[in-house]
This record gives sequence, C-alpha cells and structure tokens, in this order.
Amino acid sequence: MRLILSSDATAREIGQVLELARRACGDHGAVSVDMLDGRMVMNLCTDGDGVDAAPFRGLEGVSVVEDAETIYRLAGLQDSPVATSCSPVEIARIDAVIGGDEVVVMAGPCAVENVDDLLRTAVAVKKAGAKFLRGGAFKPRTSPYSFQGIGDEGLEMLGRVGEEMEIGIVTEAMEPGAVEKVGQVADIIQIGSRNMQNFPLLKEAGRQPKPVLLKRGMSATLEEWLGAAEYVLNEGNAKVILCERGIRTFSRHSRHTLDLGVIPAIRERTRLPVIVDPSHATGSSGKVPSMSRAALAAGADGLLIEVHPDPSRAMSDGFQTLTFEQFDRLMAELKRIARAVGRSV
Repeated sequence: MRLILSSDATAREIGQVLELARRACGDHGAVSVDMLDGRMVMNLCTDGDGVDAAPFRGLEGVSVVEDAETIYRLAGLQDSPVATSCSPVEIARIDAVIGGDEVVVMAGPCAVENVDDLLRTAVAVKKAGAKFLRGGAFKPRTSPYSFQGIGDEGLEMLGRVGEEMEIGIVTEAMEPGAVEKVGQVADIIQIGSRNMQNFPLLKEAGRQPKPVLLKRGMSATLEEWLGAAEYVLNEGNAKVILCERGIRTFSRHSRHTLDLGVIPAIRERTRLPVIVDPSHATGSSGKVPSMSRAALAAGADGLLIEVHPDPSRAMSDGFQTLTFEQFDRLMAELKRIARAVGRSV
C-alpha cells in the first residue's frame, strides 16, 4: 500500500502517520519514505496478508491511500503521486489538445436532426471558439417512446459538416458493433453514462485508435468510473478523456448534482484529462453558464455544452440547450476566467 501525504502536512501529522504505518506493518514488514513532486510518499510492505487501508482513510496529513491491488493500474499516476499535468490527448486533424493549457469547448445539439441546423450550429460554435461539434446520431433514452436519433443518416451528416467546417466531431457509440463506423466519422468516440459499464463496448473502444470520451455513470463512484476507463486502457488505447456529467442524488433543484469536487480528486489519482458536461448535469439552460464558469475555475480541461439554433423546437433536451447568442456570451465569460487561472479557451 502507498500513502501520499498532503503537501501541507505538519511534522506532527507526519509523525502520527509514520507511527501508525509502522504498527500496521508489524515486525515482519517495513515502511519506506520517498519524496516525489514535493510530497512525502510512504510505501508499506509486509509479508503477511497486506495492510488494512481503512485506518488511513481520512487521517490528517494523508491525501491519497492507494491499495496495492488498485483497479486502475493503467489509469493511475504510477511514478508520480500528484498529477501536476494531464497526459494530453491530441487530435491532429483540427490541431486540438485536450489536457493542455487550452480549455477545449465541445458544443452542438443533443441530437442531430437535419443537416441545415447542424451546419448552422457548426458555423456558430466554431466562430465563438469551440473546437468540436457535438451531436448524437444514436440516442439512448430513458423511454423507448422518446426520440432515438436518426442513426446512420445523422452520422453521415456529422461527417460532412465536420469536413466542410474543419471542426472536430464528438458523437456516441452505443454498442460494440457500432464502434468502427462511428470511428470513421468521429474524432472522439463518446461512451455515454448509461454505457459506462458496458464492458464489451469499452473493450471494443479500446481496440481502435480514436480517443474515447467516457462519461461518468449517473450513480458511479470515482473508483467505478476509473475502473471503466481501465477497460479501455487495458486494450491498448491510451487516449481516454473523462467526462463528469452529474450524479443522481436526493436533490431536486437540478437534474443531477454536478460533482466539481471530483476534478481535484481525479488529479490526485490519474493523469487522464477530465471535462465537464453542465448541460446534462443541470438540465436547465439557465444554470449552464454558472456551472460552466465554475468547472473552468475548478480545473476542467474542457466543456461539453448543448447548443441549438432554436432550443424550443429541439427534438431532445431543448430545456437545457443554449441559443447561439447565449453561447456567444458564455464563451466571452469563459475566456476572461481562463486568463485569470493561467489558461486559454
């Protein structure tokens, strides 16, 4: 087991942790101490059945407790206890990097409806500063009677508009058999929240070269989310982008609860870049701007925002979708916040 201490841990706290660590290892174990990236790291080794991690969780001075059998061996930090930067994901076609100094914005309709609206949206969001056009050709919905997307026709529209506008494409694959054809169009293949633990789909996405945007399941813990990412990584695809989109809680003032606290928690555990979807999290266009600003300030590497020429006639999630004018205003605000935290949009 490895303990990563807080950067501001006091001498008293360090002493208490070290004493507890030595007791936990017993006479036949040992504690080694290293310094990496300005933080103290204690490695606990024993010849017995291992060390119980429970007493160290929440202990003053301890930032991260890593079990030896952590489920995210590839997604983890490995040689560095704290991710001061991400492993960036590069999309050469449009010269974009996710996980670098620039906060990358992905914007567009929840669902592709027709080529005219899609093209208008691509023009508008690219002009405002978005690097990617998002849009679902295949739509998993709670009710089988809801609009399910226009399928292959929508995928073909995304491909045409992406090439014509020289804008990146983000769209979802819902089943293993669809990964190849979606990958022929998409610059980033999205795995939706309902499919976060669709393991055959994750494995198939890991066997192809396009980056994978993995949305957090609506009731998933951080460990489960990173475990899902591990399935993709374990198949050889290192280009995984995490997407926080809100989790289901008891609150009713928004569609879901946007967990911005997961961003620094991810930084403590992995180098994977993380973006935020404030549209699905809040379920309200009026709340999207404030949560977008907060996400950027919290350290998100990108935003996934729903935009439509006329949200009132959108066939999917119009109530959480911004107009072109609202998106323009938001992008101007995000650029100011980005400068304040040493980044750009």
